[in-house]
Amino acid sequence: MRWQQAEAVLFDLDGVLTPTAALHRRAWAQVLGAWFTAHGVRPGYTEDDYFEHVDGRPRLDGIRAVLASRGVTLPDGEPGDPPDAAGAATVTSLGNAKNAAFGALLAEGVAPYPGATDVLDDLARRGVPTAVVSASRNTTAVLAAAGLTERFGVVVDGVRAAAEGLPGKPSPRTFLRAAELLGVPPDRAAVVEDAVSGAAAGRAGGFGLVVGVDRGAGEDALREAGADVVVHGLTELVAAP
Repeated sequence: MRWQQAEAVLFDLDGVLTPTAALHRRAWAQVLGAWFTAHGVRPGYTEDDYFEHVDGRPRLDGIRAVLASRGVTLPDGEPGDPPDAAGAATVTSLGNAKNAAFGALLAEGVAPYPGATDVLDDLARRGVPTAVVSASRNTTAVLAAAGLTERFGVVVDGVRAAAEGLPGKPSPRTFLRAAELLGVPPDRAAVVEDAVSGAAAGRAGGFGLVVGVDRGAGEDALREAGADVVVHGLTELVAAP
């Protein structure tokens, strides 16, 4: 399917519409870097870990994947576990520390990526409904900070996924739920993703078009995961066929 034929467009948020993926990377580096150092885990945490194990996944799933890559396991813990970056004894404690670090960075402010509002304006003019599909539990706060809340009639985020028992990406379930809420069959909808796990979810869900936005994952990796086309900025989509 071509871009102009899409009857709905489902956007990831962090790294696609807003540069908050960079804030997530910084928060992960702060927390997991501190924990790896404190516990003598080698090799140390690097940004490659973000793209390979964390990007696009629910927070706790990302932590489990990074730890597993080093042969480390921790108990899941409880929601109220203290956010202790260096001394965390549970996955949830690390997750809470990462969320606190991200919140502090988000408070400094965020603006949409160049071209994001252009694409959304173009879709609105053509009457194409849109949704945000994100693993983040901070989606509402990020949309508000970026002034994008009113742009989307449907939001399927980490909070909704947990409430409805939807597995995170690379499972296609969150994307499929968003398409259902918009009333558009997956094969008539487009997915726009910057994460390998998100591109894989779009392909697994049978969406008519999967657009990869290369913000660091790499064009080859996005195509291998399932992206039909890869762009380097959202403005490329305004004039896409």
